[in-house]
Parts: sequence; C-alpha cells; structure tokens
Amino acid sequence: MKLPNQSQITPQVYIIGVGPGDPDLLTVKGQRIIATADVILYADSLIPDRILQDTRVDAEIIKTSDQTLEQIISTIEDRVQAGLVIARLHSGDLTLYSAITEQIHALRAAKITIELVPGISAFQAAAAKLEVELTVPEIVQTIILTRPTGRASAVPTAENLASLAAHQSSLCLYLAARHVETAQAQLLQHYPPETLVAICFRVGWEDEQILVVPLTEMAVVTEQENLVRSTMYIISPALAAINGEVNGTRSRLYHPQHQHLFRP
Repeated sequence: MKLPNQSQITPQVYIIGVGPGDPDLLTVKGQRIIATADVILYADSLIPDRILQDTRVDAEIIKTSDQTLEQIISTIEDRVQAGLVIARLHSGDLTLYSAITEQIHALRAAKITIELVPGISAFQAAAAKLEVELTVPEIVQTIILTRPTGRASAVPTAENLASLAAHQSSLCLYLAARHVETAQAQLLQHYPPETLVAICFRVGWEDEQILVVPLTEMAVVTEQENLVRSTMYIISPALAAINGEVNGTRSRLYHPQHQHLFRP
C-alpha cells in the first residue's frame, strides 16, 4: 500500500505531540501550527499552560481532561464545519501511550483530514538531562519502552515486565508509580540490585525532579518523595556512566582505525 503524499493534503486537524512539557522542546512545525491554529484542544492534566504561550490572542482554547472521546470528536466536527483549523495537542510523542488510535479512526469516519506531528518523548528529554546515551557499544544496544498493566490499559501477557527485564536492556517504564513495588520486584528478577534507576517526575515541567538510585531503592524513594503521577523510570546499565563506570566501549564510528564510505 502506497501512502498518500502529506504535502498534497490540506489537513483540517493537526494532532501534535508537544513533548514532555518544556515549550523549547516543541518541534518547529508543532510550534508554528500552535501559533496559527484557530482552535486548540489540549489535555490540560498532562500539558502545562506554558505550551500555549504563543497561541493567537483570538484562538479558542479548549481543555479536554474532563471530556470523553465522543465529546472531543463532536467539538472537532463542529469547528471543522465552521471552516476552522484545529490543533489537537498531546503530551510527549504521539507514538507512545497517547490514545490517538481511536481518535484517528473517529476522525476518518467523519471524513476529516488529519496530519500527525511527532514530538519529543519523556525518555529522550530525561536522558538528555542525565547526559547519558542509552545505547552504549558493548554494554547495551536495545531500548524497551513499556508500562505496567493498569486500569486504563492492559499489557499483553507476552510483554509482562519480568520477561522484558530478562534482556537487561535500557528499559523505560512509563505510568508505573502506582505499581512501583511490584515493578521493582519484577525487575530484580533479572537486573543486578546495584543497577541504577533514574526516577523522572514531570520531566520538562517547572517542578521537574530526576533522582538516580539503585534498583533496590526504586520503590522506597518513589514513596518518600510522594511521586504518584507523571513519573517515568529509566532502568539501564548505561546509567553507570553517570558515575564514570562505563569503560572500554568507544564507538567504532569515529575511531581512527575504522574505515567507511566517507572516511577511507
């Protein structure tokens, strides 16, 4: 199946990943659309108001944290029929836990044209704050993004946390603060107890907290700091670099003895 060329389609609705909360981490395209859209719908429980700092003074701003999918789609249909350009904002990147699949289906069923604009995910912003690479040669080359089973979404049995932990990769665990004791126990089945964990609370927000602790302290520190919502965990052998403990893993890409097409 050949996908249509987006440049030949005029979207009526832009679904935008606005990153973890810092307006400076918006993509240029996302920022431009937000600054020019007639209507902004955003999940206000997950997106800080400062993301809207460059919207038009006459733009209609609609908060959606207390709305159902049906209400949101009804609002969009109404504004589209009025000939308005709509920006629907989601936190982080659209590909991760953004609940856009059902929105896309509903908008397509309503014959509304859309365009998706990706964003920065919290794990990327957190790794940048930590100043670490999560794929270090000879140490770890895989990143797993996952979450525990919760009220809103069930994780398939084949993807249970303990089985994923067996890879001992860089594992980014979303939406797990309410299940942190269970998660820690499952992770300890495979990761060494001294493996470092970055506890990342509201990354990109003004009250951001990032705490680096051994895996054995993951649950107790989360509870001591009362971190319940908007917390992500990065569990990775690559975090040892924070203490200068990752050695002998220089990439071959820039090594003087490594030849490639652009450097014979």
